[in-house]
Amino acid sequence: MTDINGRQRRKLKSLAHHLNPVVQIGQKGLTEALIKAVDKALSDHELIKVKFVDFKDEKHDLAEEVVDKTGSVLVGMIGNIAIIFRENPELEKSQRIRPGN
Repeated sequence: MTDINGRQRRKLKSLAHHLNPVVQIGQKGLTEALIKAVDKALSDHELIKVKFVDFKDEKHDLAEEVVDKTGSVLVGMIGNIAIIFRENPELEKSQRIRPGN
């Protein structure tokens, strides 16, 4: 999935509202281990939140870099938290997230 429209973005944001961040970007910044953690989380959940504990001034650039390296879509930023989505067709249908059209 390369891009999402406004309706899909709104639906994904509403689905992410109750989620807790599964990955935190801290002192070490953007490392290979962090990218692997985000990739694994996206494979398992499709829709995740990433919290910026440090590097808050660079959060937009870092979020874009994470999205580029994981082949995902940045749904939005709320404060110091990025919402990221990547569809996983290998998940069972009952576990998949449908952003709508």
